Amino acid sequence: MKKLLIGLLLLGSHAGLAQDAATYQTPPKALADLVTVAPTPGVSVDSRGQYMVILERAANPTIAELSQPELRLAGVRLNPVTNGPSRASYLTGLKLKKLPSGAETAVTGLPAEARLSYLQWSPDETKFAFTNTTDTQLELYVADVATAAARRVGTVALNAVLGTPYNWLPDGQGFIVRAVPAGRGAAPAPGRVPTGPTVQQNLGRSGQAPTYQDLLKNPSDEKQFNYYATAQVMRLGLDGQTKAIGQPGIITGAQASPDGRYVLTETVHAPFSYLVPVYRFPVRTEVFGIDGTLVKMLSDTPAQENVPYSPDGAPTGPRDYDWRHDVPATVFYTEAQDGGDPKKKADIRDKVFALDAPFAGAPQQIYAAQYRFGGFEWGDDKTALATERWWQSRRSLTKIVNPRTWQASTLFDRSYEDRYSDPGQPDTRRNQYGRDVLNLLPNGELLLLNGTGASSTGDRPFVSVLNLKTGKSQEIWRSQAPRFERPIAVLDARKRVLLTTQEQPDENPNYYIRNLAKRSAPQRVTNFPHPYPQLKGIQKEQLRYKRADGVELTAMLYLPAGYKKSDGPLPTFLWAYPAEFKSAAAAGQVNGSPYQFNRISYWGAAVFVTMGYAILDNASIPIVGEGDKEPNDTYVTQLVSSAQAAIEEGVRRGVVDANRVAVGGHSYGAFMTANLLTHSKLFRAGIARSGAYNRTLTPFGFQNEQRTYWQAPEVYNTMSPFQQADKMKTPLLLMHGEADNNTGTFPMQSERYYTALKSFGASTRLVLLPYESHGYTAKESLLHMLWEMNSWLDKFVKNAPAAGTETPVGQAGAK
Repeated sequence: MKKLLIGLLLLGSHAGLAQDAATYQTPPKALADLVTVAPTPGVSVDSRGQYMVILERAANPTIAELSQPELRLAGVRLNPVTNGPSRASYLTGLKLKKLPSGAETAVTGLPAEARLSYLQWSPDETKFAFTNTTDTQLELYVADVATAAARRVGTVALNAVLGTPYNWLPDGQGFIVRAVPAGRGAAPAPGRVPTGPTVQQNLGRSGQAPTYQDLLKNPSDEKQFNYYATAQVMRLGLDGQTKAIGQPGIITGAQASPDGRYVLTETVHAPFSYLVPVYRFPVRTEVFGIDGTLVKMLSDTPAQENVPYSPDGAPTGPRDYDWRHDVPATVFYTEAQDGGDPKKKADIRDKVFALDAPFAGAPQQIYAAQYRFGGFEWGDDKTALATERWWQSRRSLTKIVNPRTWQASTLFDRSYEDRYSDPGQPDTRRNQYGRDVLNLLPNGELLLLNGTGASSTGDRPFVSVLNLKTGKSQEIWRSQAPRFERPIAVLDARKRVLLTTQEQPDENPNYYIRNLAKRSAPQRVTNFPHPYPQLKGIQKEQLRYKRADGVELTAMLYLPAGYKKSDGPLPTFLWAYPAEFKSAAAAGQVNGSPYQFNRISYWGAAVFVTMGYAILDNASIPIVGEGDKEPNDTYVTQLVSSAQAAIEEGVRRGVVDANRVAVGGHSYGAFMTANLLTHSKLFRAGIARSGAYNRTLTPFGFQNEQRTYWQAPEVYNTMSPFQQADKMKTPLLLMHGEADNNTGTFPMQSERYYTALKSFGASTRLVLLPYESHGYTAKESLLHMLWEMNSWLDKFVKNAPAAGTETPVGQAGAK
């Protein structure tokens, strides 16, 4: 196994002259325990609220597991042995619980050393299915709710290279699966000797492509991708009998119609692209009969290599085919009217078309969207909800649509940045086809739930009833301090019975049944213990303050258990991730709740409260560009001002030592960290994980910057810490996964930035984690990550000279 590479570390006045070959290290126990603790189980509840499946989750994999065979092809990472994803999270056990107070019964019939995933309830919810990953394949299992017994269905090996490999048939008597084709032969060996150069050509056509990773590079890659991604769509009965549907192909989707008579498939085909991932490849959309015969080819769209780099950009041609949920067999799809280019002026951006079985006529236009169409929430033959969104203005539209006439009227027209006005998500139910549709109540009402309930006092989830005739809603419940309670599912809309979770800072979230009509005390249904009781007593407070331009900010302050202000200010670690806004008012809205469980994860900064630091977690770093202004034109100024305001608030409260503050972040937060160290004197040290530091390597836009490098070179250069490495003198720890596949954050970004800093004599250290992607998952990697971070903070922050013994650093200003 490749050894972990630790880059140059400058120790005192002696510069390191070579790389260190290191073994994995373990941090202090208080940190290590957060990696090794058993994960709290998850749950899945049937829509009627009768049964809950308790999902026992696997712990973090070992580095040996992470280093299993992996192919990186067409933007996909796959395990060539199992024909499944190479980086998956698994369940290790299942328990069934009758609600509200039944005993937990372990599901029998599970395979030994189970690695379970893709759990789905059957349409009638008398069964649920899941897959098991063995050392060689993915198997399909089904469990009976009445007996809590599971068994394998048939003997086919599933193909999950391109996503969920099965879906239930509407009658609950079988599945539409994507299977590894029988007798497909041996895999093609990777090509060693090229047959010629790899050539790409463009003849005068403009196009922009983001910096995708893991793309196809040559004909050998194409052969391997074709081999492993090819699947056979088939009907698989509960009795194990199979029926092929169509021919084997690179199937990206296969789903039965609500009445079970047809199957809608999407098949990727050659010519493959070397510029974009598989979801931009040519795709053929077809309808087959359940007997396997072709009924209709709906479309065959070419590769989409020139989709504008923008949240408002869209492919040309038909896209997003799906079945209506409320009728037996009607396909609908969307087509851009502006060529998918948000820069073009257009009154109508998208149109939606529908085609009824037997799919012989011409498609009917059913909806016209002035923004990008977001989808339908189907209800009945008189009611559906349609959503539209436009990123450039942050507008969101929700319209009531009558499927009889396709007349539409606006229900909500709002800024989706405005969290305070979020009306909530509508409750759904399962219809006669087993599909989720709006749970419409008498008198034209609809229950809205899962509203975050953002407010000036913090998040307070709520439930309300919306009258679709008048457009007015009435709140019927809201979470109350000192607990944080969140609605998870509606168990009975008419009787107002909900499934919720409750938590407090020292109390792990658990599930409850709450009857809003009776207003009785909620009934507890799970007893998940505190995952790390040794950390009880950690102090948490939501800070509210303003930066110099008046924008309101928030941060979550964590203080060690037993700490008192009389103990004096503490060394501090600030952790953040910048966010863009079109309005200062939206940027200043309060985020989070002080009553939520202190989930001290190994991933962020809060864990270091156990090491004696004050933590300014999730500190607001809004980058605002109101009206026609571009946020990034003043990125640096707003960045520094936000960080300075957080530190000053901590100092004002007497808990932050301004002379001993570190800053850190992951991904765009790492980019933020490098910029703060470059453009201010606020910090003693920084920790930047898996970031991008040279924006000329992402010249067609990055994050939410839509201008290209050639349109705004000064913005790109000013925001790139690499271009200003000579200004950066603050100690910086750089970490990166060697297998990072995130768009724009190539490992080279950290490697080249480290080299630049080293050339100017900066105190810096580069840690590359073998086999890790953009997020780190192996137990050894996470333990070592915490060891590196703790060692860096101890050396350059906790043990830095005390305030007053040298020139303070807690002030802004160019270096």
